[in-house]
Amino acid sequence: MPNGTYPLVRRTAQRFRGWGGVAAMAVACGLTASLTLLPLAHDGSDAAAVPGIAGPGPGIGTGVQVKADTCDKPWASLTPSASDGPSIEAIKKRGKLVVGVDQSSYRWGYRNPETRALEGFDIDLARAIAEDILGSPDAVIFRAIPTNQRIAALDSGKVDLVVRTMTINCKRIQQVAFSTAYFQAGQQVLAPKLATDITGYDTSLKGKRVCTAEGSTAYEALEEKSFGALFKDEADGTRNDKDLLTVPNQLDCLARLQMGEVDAVVTDNALAAGQAAQDPAVELKGVPFTTEFYGVAAKLGNDDLVRRVNQVLVGYRQGPWQQAYRTWLEKDLPGITGPPAPLYK
Repeated sequence: MPNGTYPLVRRTAQRFRGWGGVAAMAVACGLTASLTLLPLAHDGSDAAAVPGIAGPGPGIGTGVQVKADTCDKPWASLTPSASDGPSIEAIKKRGKLVVGVDQSSYRWGYRNPETRALEGFDIDLARAIAEDILGSPDAVIFRAIPTNQRIAALDSGKVDLVVRTMTINCKRIQQVAFSTAYFQAGQQVLAPKLATDITGYDTSLKGKRVCTAEGSTAYEALEEKSFGALFKDEADGTRNDKDLLTVPNQLDCLARLQMGEVDAVVTDNALAAGQAAQDPAVELKGVPFTTEFYGVAAKLGNDDLVRRVNQVLVGYRQGPWQQAYRTWLEKDLPGITGPPAPLYK
């Protein structure tokens, strides 16, 4: 951990007493890391391009765009191909695949507090893509990005791909190009076990302070139907945003919940299960109220890269996916028999 971060961790950990001991310290470390590794403005203006990542200009393929008002099955993607195109050639010339990931979502993309290495289900998938394109699972540069900067990181050329529990939906397919779905999840409520008056995504949220990540589908769901919950900060999404109810990363919501600053969290049940595993004092409430699919995101128009990821996923579904599920997710999300079947345009 970088010099100067220990006092923050100690202060945060002290406030977590009674909320899971060692797990709470891991939360504090993850929160500190998420605040120090990638200090981006809310508008993404501090994002810097990585040399060799193809930006706008000649040689970029044409993306398939679907209008939101006529969108049907947005998780349908381009057919697989192992052929090289301009995006793949740029990656090979650089010698590294640059991937935007989370570093604070337990079991998905998080820093092991002992080794400081990034681990998790999404990390394994990113390494598999790097191995296919460049011949080594280590030929990858991970860049930790907040939830609300995933699309900006692709647009600015900061990353080649985003592998970060990113839900495919009609709005987003107008902004980025997705692979086929590699995981199915759903939105659900996370709250303290002692909060028996919160029963799920329903009227029990009226007047409750609910935390979500900025730019998440959970926030969009509350915008559509909040049941009277308080979920917006003043100056939401601007430089003056206080990041109390809407935060850059999902783990920040768990920290807010542990410190009593919010009453509940709405997030993907796949992420919430990992947070509940970190802290035995919280639990999932009610049932999932959406069906969502995660996809690997690329810059809109980088069709050769999307097709190559889909080619990787063909083989990944035949065994490596199941191994990654057993390693990272089965304990907290039991009963999943396999990945979603691919759907192509």
